[in-house]
Amino acid sequence: MNRRAHRLVLPNLCLLICLFVFAVSASAQSLDEVVNGVESTYGKINDLRAEFTQVAHNKSLGQDIKAEGLVLLKKGGRMRWDYKSPAPQQIVSDGTSLWVYTPELNQVNKGNAPKALAGPAGSFLSGLGKVREEFTVRFLNPASPRDGSGRPVLDLTPKQPTPLLTRLVLTVDPKDYVVRQAVLYDQFQNTVTMQFNKVQVNPGLSDSLFVFTPPKDAAVVPLEPR
Repeated sequence: MNRRAHRLVLPNLCLLICLFVFAVSASAQSLDEVVNGVESTYGKINDLRAEFTQVAHNKSLGQDIKAEGLVLLKKGGRMRWDYKSPAPQQIVSDGTSLWVYTPELNQVNKGNAPKALAGPAGSFLSGLGKVREEFTVRFLNPASPRDGSGRPVLDLTPKQPTPLLTRLVLTVDPKDYVVRQAVLYDQFQNTVTMQFNKVQVNPGLSDSLFVFTPPKDAAVVPLEPR
């Protein structure tokens, strides 16, 4: 798999842990109330549409790679990431197969979606939303649980961390309690920061949006080495 596809794909597979939606009641104050709200509300979410901006920071190189586009998510392991910049790219899953299409290379990488989305990511996408089972949860700043804009900020540590996900920090909107920012940390403390705008919850996305057919002249190669 080429380096550009690798940079964009791997953070997003982990990001599915949180992206789909975290929501709590507007009156929630304590950590337990926030987490209870997350777990009870998540099961009501069927699909989601949002615009996003992404900044991937390489700590050792001191380098940032920016990207933006549109994301569609739906229960059953369905997702679609349409990158507009820095170069067009599509990441599509129908719940069975995962496709990564890089037009610039005329190449399609294909992988097994359940395998790629296993672990905490899979539990959230299936609507289980068992936050406490997958993470140790705290407020990022227990003394001041909200940021300067009044948004609750959760600090999640996976109970079974992976090289690509050792920590996850989520910021939710106090008006609708949808995640507006997610920061992922890997084992080297590199980060991927995602900002979400124009979020639509349960817009009724068609399954056809998560179907991908490779272009006839594109090379199709495994997402992971055999």
